Amino acid sequence: MGLKINKMAKATQAKDDYRSLDNEALNEKISDEEMRLKKTKFSHAVNPIENPLSIKTQRRALARLKTEQRKRTLGL
Repeated sequence: MGLKINKMAKATQAKDDYRSLDNEALNEKISDEEMRLKKTKFSHAVNPIENPLSIKTQRRALARLKTEQRKRTLGL
């Protein structure tokens, strides 16, 4: 049960980190994450990576960043 609580704390901390960034830093972080995801997908296609679930984790992190960006454009 302690592991579950620890994961939840990390997720909350990551969300707070995204919210504290200014718009320019958020855009830069999004482009960095997109490039990292593309590189990981390519390396996985050429030679299977050790942990394929890391692609899922990267995709979700990118989605969180884009969600925060969208909230800001809508003014929420």
